[in-house]
Amino acid sequence: MAFGINRDELKRWKLRVARGEIAFITHHWVHPRFAGICSVTKAGCSNYQKLVEWGKSYGLKEEWIHKRDQYPHFDLIGEKQLEILTKEEQWDQIQRFFLKEKN
Repeated sequence: MAFGINRDELKRWKLRVARGEIAFITHHWVHPRFAGICSVTKAGCSNYQKLVEWGKSYGLKEEWIHKRDQYPHFDLIGEKQLEILTKEEQWDQIQRFFLKEKN
């Protein structure tokens, strides 16, 4: 289940992904397999090879990419989520979802 974002935020993320940018969107998320994890960040890019190379730079494997129509993306959770958002200077998402306090 995803919640905590609005249609405009999702639309802006999709536009950036479609333009071939590495784009980030974080939302609240609950999944029984990941106890204690309360959010996920989708790091997407329509340029698949660019996304693969970007992911490799953070130790992410190509097989972890969710191939969703024109919005392929990695799901980032936990410590890796905070590490990548920090390096990518996504301060608004880190603060909005209290990621420093949770990791």
